[in-house]
Amino acid sequence: MCPQCEFFYAKETSPMYMAKSKTVFVCNECGYESSKWLGKCPACNSWNSFYEQKVVETKSKGISQSDGKIATPQALNSYEAKETIRTHTGFNELDRVLGGGLVKGSLVLLGGEPGIGKSTLILQICDKIKGDGKVLYVSGEESAEQIKLRADRLGISNEDILFLGETNIELVNQAIINVNPKLVIIDSIQTMYSEEITAAAGSVSQVREITSQVMRVCKSKGITTIIIGHVTKEGNIAGPRVLEHMVDTVLYLEGERYFSYRILRGVKNRFGSTNEIGMFEMKDKGMCEIDNPSDILISEREDNPSGSCIIATMEGTRPLLVELQALTSQTIFGYPRRTANGIDYNRLTLLIAVLEKKAGLMLNSQDVYLNVVSGLKVNEPAADLGIMMVTASSFKNIPIPKDMIILGEVGLTGEVRRINMIEKRVKEAEKLGFKTCLIPESNKKDLKDNYKLDIIGIKDVNEAMKKIGLK
Repeated sequence: MCPQCEFFYAKETSPMYMAKSKTVFVCNECGYESSKWLGKCPACNSWNSFYEQKVVETKSKGISQSDGKIATPQALNSYEAKETIRTHTGFNELDRVLGGGLVKGSLVLLGGEPGIGKSTLILQICDKIKGDGKVLYVSGEESAEQIKLRADRLGISNEDILFLGETNIELVNQAIINVNPKLVIIDSIQTMYSEEITAAAGSVSQVREITSQVMRVCKSKGITTIIIGHVTKEGNIAGPRVLEHMVDTVLYLEGERYFSYRILRGVKNRFGSTNEIGMFEMKDKGMCEIDNPSDILISEREDNPSGSCIIATMEGTRPLLVELQALTSQTIFGYPRRTANGIDYNRLTLLIAVLEKKAGLMLNSQDVYLNVVSGLKVNEPAADLGIMMVTASSFKNIPIPKDMIILGEVGLTGEVRRINMIEKRVKEAEKLGFKTCLIPESNKKDLKDNYKLDIIGIKDVNEAMKKIGLK
C-alpha cells in the first residue's frame, strides 16, 4: 500500500473520524434546529429560545447489515382483539373523560397551568385506587415532606403509595422495574433528565428521550403511567409536539386560577371519545367532582336583574347552562370601551355592530362590559343571540324573564341561524325548570312537541327583541 493510501485508510478507520461530533442550536419551544444561534426562531417566532447542543453522527447500517433479522408482515385478521382492562379512578368525571377509566399499560399526559390543581388531583387518584396494587409517585419538583403535607391535608390514607424523589430517568426506570407498581406518576416530565443527552433538563431532546424511555419500560410491563406536564403561555404543553403524539391520552386541566371551578378536557384519547369533559371544584379537601354543573353555575343568580340571561353552551357532548352579564354605561372618552371576559373580544365587537346597524341601538357612545359568570370560557357561536339580548337589556334597563333561556347564532345581516345539539340544550333547560326557550326557527322545526317548556322560534334579531319585550 502506498503512503498516500495508507494515510487515508488510517484516517477513515480512526475513532475520531468514525464518530464525528458537531454542534447545533435547538429551539427550546418547538425543536427547530439551526447551524448557528438565532435571536428569533423562524418556526414558532419565540425570542431567545435557542440553546447549544452537541450531536454525534455515526454511520448508519444499510439494509443488508441488519444482523440477519427479517421483518415479516402478518394478516390483520390473524390477530385477536382483546377487551381493554380499565381501572376506575374513583372520580366519575375523570372516568367519563378517559372513556371508562385508566387503561392498563396506557401512557396519560396531564397538562395545566401552575397552581391549577394537577398534583392535587393526581394524589387523590393515588388514594382512591388503594387495594389494586402499589403506586409509585416520582417527583422532581417537591420533596417527600412537601408531598406528605399535602397528603395529610387531603386525608390520603393509602399505604401502598411509594415516593421517589429523583430526576435521573435511568434511576427512575430501574425503580419502576424493581417495584413493578400498578400505577406510576411522574411529576413533572420537564424536571427529568437523561445522562445520554447533553442538553439541559426540560429541553426538547430531553423531553422526547425521557418519554420514549418511560413508554418503553411501562408498555413492556403493562404499567399505567400518568405524566404531568407544564404548559406554555399559549396554553400548550411545553416541549415538542411529538410528545403528544407518543402518549395514548392527553388531558388538559383548565380554569381561572382565582376561581374554584376546573374543567378537565380530553384532546386525545386512543381508548375513548375526546368529546367529553369533567367538572371539578377546588376546595380545602382537594378536588370535588360536580355531578350537575348547570345547577351550580346558575345557583347564585339574582331574582330578575337587567343585563343578565341564561344560555346553554356545549362542552363536548355535555350541555352547560351559564349566566351572561352585561353592563353598558355612558363613555367619558371619545372612543367607547369594549371589555369581554369569557368570550372572544372580536366576537363581542362584531355583535355590537350588528345591534347598531340592524336593531337601531345607539351603542357608539356606550362602554360595553360583558362577563361569563364563574370564570368559564364560551367560544361557540350559539351564544351570539344571548350576548346581543343581554347587551340590549342592560342598555334599555329592561330585565329578561328569569325563566327564559336564549340560544342562537347571529349573522352579519341580523338573521338567527341554526345551532347544533339543540335537543340536549333544551332538555337541560327543561330539567332545571325553565319555562321559555328562545331558539332559531330552523331548529324548532326539528324538535318534537313533547317538551314542557314553551319553545319560541325566531328568524332575526328584531323579532327576538320583540318577544323578550326589548322593543
